[in-house]
Amino acid sequence: MNTSFLSRIFRAALFTIVLGASQAALAAKPYQHFVVGDGSNVVLPKPAYPSLVLMGGGPDVDAAFQWMIQKSGGGNFVVIRATGTDAYNPYIYAMGGVRSVETLIIPSRAAASDPFVLERVRNAEAVFIAGGDQSDYMRYWKDTPLDDALQELANRNVPLGGTSAGLAVLGQFIYTGENQSVTSPEALANPYNKNVTLGRDFLTLPGMGRVITDSHLDTRDRIGRLVAFMGRIVKDGWTGTARGLGVDVETALLVENGQARRIGLGSVYFLQTVGLPQVCAPKTPLTYRNLGVQRLSGAGSFDLNNWAGYGSTTNYSISAVQGVLSSTQPGGSVY
Repeated sequence: MNTSFLSRIFRAALFTIVLGASQAALAAKPYQHFVVGDGSNVVLPKPAYPSLVLMGGGPDVDAAFQWMIQKSGGGNFVVIRATGTDAYNPYIYAMGGVRSVETLIIPSRAAASDPFVLERVRNAEAVFIAGGDQSDYMRYWKDTPLDDALQELANRNVPLGGTSAGLAVLGQFIYTGENQSVTSPEALANPYNKNVTLGRDFLTLPGMGRVITDSHLDTRDRIGRLVAFMGRIVKDGWTGTARGLGVDVETALLVENGQARRIGLGSVYFLQTVGLPQVCAPKTPLTYRNLGVQRLSGAGSFDLNNWAGYGSTTNYSISAVQGVLSSTQPGGSVY
């Protein structure tokens, strides 16, 4: 056997070993990372005020991302999610005004504790939580170093946002969706239904205290389950007064320093409880009367700190009586 042949066998074997080691190293990473643009760190001035983008799911609202970029001052825009793809990267990067856009897929508590993930998040000028399954976010991210890093960003006024499941984790109170998703009729018929799973305190964000959010409000008829969530929160003693914030699809609420305005195609609903539910018990239809609703549909504004709307807001009250919703609006419409 000649030396050249042996040399080729050795090189092939060496390549196989190196390739295998490289693949093993890649497989060992508990996260996935994708970036477009220049991902090197940049230091920008701290934004003057905290800002939030609260998006209701469905088609994304371009203007909400453009506003978020403007509030961030540019730099590195980071999208985080537990599953999915890097589809946001080219979409946001094409809007301009950013140094880079990167997506981190963080599907475990190990990934939420990884030094690289934490470094990329801590160096972000804006962070957006994509849609998906909020139970993943609660299971994989809550009470981890990633949770701490996101809170640090909020404390530095770095813009944060989320859509659908990403919106769900931005209030003090959270519908965690740990089991099957619950419908409004199911939650109203039994507010202690096994699918009414609630959590709290993933993040502490300005204007979001005592708030539970919900998305796809119009297309999935979710205002009834939002009322049931609020009834449970008050009944279980988590707070004396609960606030609900529901956002329609293809709609976003832009919040700066507690002052909010709506953009997109739909409405945003601001609910507030009055006292305890009249009936909130297992296997019993909910009775909870006279929750205040403020619907923001036009070019008005809303003060999250005082829970008060100005301009194009419609005020009415909503009641659940033996699991059936009605309102003081003409015809009893709850929307």
